[in-house]
Amino acid sequence: MGIFKTIRSAGAIGLIALAPCAALAQAWPTGPVRLFVGSPPGAPSDITARLFADQLGRLVKQPVIVDNRPGAGNNLAAIAAAKAEPDGATLVLSPDTVLTVNPHIYKNRDFDPKADLVNVSIIGSFSQMLVCHPSVGVKTVSELVAKSKTERILYGSGGPGVPGHLATEMFLDAAHARMEHIPYRGPAPATQAVLAGEVQCGFLATPTVLPHVRAGKLTALAVSSATPSPLAPEVPTLAQALKQPGLDVSFRLVLQAPKGTPPAVIAELAKRAQEVMKLAEVRAKLQNSDVTALGTTSAQAQTTLTQEMARWEPVVKRLGLTAD
Repeated sequence: MGIFKTIRSAGAIGLIALAPCAALAQAWPTGPVRLFVGSPPGAPSDITARLFADQLGRLVKQPVIVDNRPGAGNNLAAIAAAKAEPDGATLVLSPDTVLTVNPHIYKNRDFDPKADLVNVSIIGSFSQMLVCHPSVGVKTVSELVAKSKTERILYGSGGPGVPGHLATEMFLDAAHARMEHIPYRGPAPATQAVLAGEVQCGFLATPTVLPHVRAGKLTALAVSSATPSPLAPEVPTLAQALKQPGLDVSFRLVLQAPKGTPPAVIAELAKRAQEVMKLAEVRAKLQNSDVTALGTTSAQAQTTLTQEMARWEPVVKRLGLTAD
């Protein structure tokens, strides 16, 4: 009897210990939630964030307010979130480059995204589209590769280490081609630079450049993902264009919270994120922004991002990327 009584007592203690965690998760959120985003209003990731925030707010019956903090390769938004109280009232939505690339090129000793933020969920994945100004006179990737070996070609991106920069460098390495990088302060000025012929080419967000492709102002050559974009299925993938099966240069959108946010709140956040990303309305609207809806647990997000960090670290070091 004594043993069983001890077991019952231990079980009771365990339940009591778990009770505050369960109560904490049920209580979240107690007020408005702020969602930092590192892109300007109207950018594809901003559109994704606003759609996510709206649906999350409906689920939890509290307003989820999007706060745009563009700059420094999405670092400004991530830093703002990392410095907030870890109570579940502040989140940040960033491309995975904040974790996989930025620590190597932005030497901020006061901020470490791997240590200062907790990965809640990967809510989606996205790719980039390689476009060139019509004056370049190329219609295919192979034509661009050939031209790059005899002429100086400039390409633009939204800054060092952003998805467009990385996608182009992966392409150049895979194709043994040459182009010179011209970084801009964000994807919008980079897009304008290609449209104006200030630079000849660039890997840019598909929803942003596709209207210009349709209007004949830009020429689409490839998309960086392993599968064609549903918005432009006629545009080949890099893998197809280079005849390199398995070549996939896609990126992820990661929901994060400040370090120290209670595990019960992280689990509840991940659960809600998965619910949002399963909604047919959300999946359809994200597809229009060329984003594939995902929604993972916190543990799944951590596993995937650890793999991505290992994948990109040698690339960044080989390229010698720097924010200077």
